[in-house]
Amino acid sequence: MSESTHRTARRVDRVHDRIEIGANEQSDNRMIIIPPGRPALTDPFLVMGEEQFSRPGFDWHPHRGMETITIVLDGLLEHGDNKGNAGVLEPGDVQWMTAGHGIIHREVAVRHEYAHIIQLWLNLPADRKLSPSRYQDLRASGHAAHSLPGAFVQVISGHDGSVTGPARNHWPVLGMLLTLDPQADHQQLLPADHRAFAYVISGRATIGSRMVRAGQIAWSDPVGEPNEPTTLRLSAADSDRHTKIMLFAGRPIGQPVAASGPFVMNSHAEIEKAYRDLRAGAFGTIPRLTSGK
Repeated sequence: MSESTHRTARRVDRVHDRIEIGANEQSDNRMIIIPPGRPALTDPFLVMGEEQFSRPGFDWHPHRGMETITIVLDGLLEHGDNKGNAGVLEPGDVQWMTAGHGIIHREVAVRHEYAHIIQLWLNLPADRKLSPSRYQDLRASGHAAHSLPGAFVQVISGHDGSVTGPARNHWPVLGMLLTLDPQADHQQLLPADHRAFAYVISGRATIGSRMVRAGQIAWSDPVGEPNEPTTLRLSAADSDRHTKIMLFAGRPIGQPVAASGPFVMNSHAEIEKAYRDLRAGAFGTIPRLTSGK
């Protein structure tokens, strides 16, 4: 939602630079935006990375107990899983995958060409960690986009005023991509009990009262009671180019987090069970071929 003059103004509690990792065996260039290991500060969000890869990408690997949200910034991303889902995502497309009970999937650049993505891991509460696995391919053309003075808003998940994003959720999350005109000012309405982050993909912006440049993430912690509206001010700082921001907000789950590799549960015993289930074939088998090439 755009502006309100009678809402509590949010502050930015901290700003972090993404961590440049560089090339590894899977990625041509890897950057960590939300590092793992401090879930109480990022709840309900777990980890977020930015990847540029051509080959091999991320071949078959399992997940359980969380969701992944993948935004394609450039190139083409081929995906497939052992539940029969497969396809190719283009720039602007988003994939919302619920690992839930267990899934084995892959993410690679089409024909080993190039893909540039951001992937966010979203936690699930204990009673939904073993939900049935599912894929949601949210095409850019299907985002709930609307134009406001100085801003173009693409809503992926949740509600922004009268606009509702296409994602189906197990946990309430507002997710959007904002494109601000040069020197534009935007007031984003957010629930007071949500933790929010704004990652600047390109350009520069004053968020709250903090200057945030491309490659930095700004965090705004919960400030009030459920259903109480607040506003986060985002002002584009550049006079000659647009500023693009990934903005997500969600209510903290407030439960213990046990994570190991691709699994996120509430206890180490549940992690050990996930590995046993994987070895026993409870996640299914790896397909011989993936369509979408």
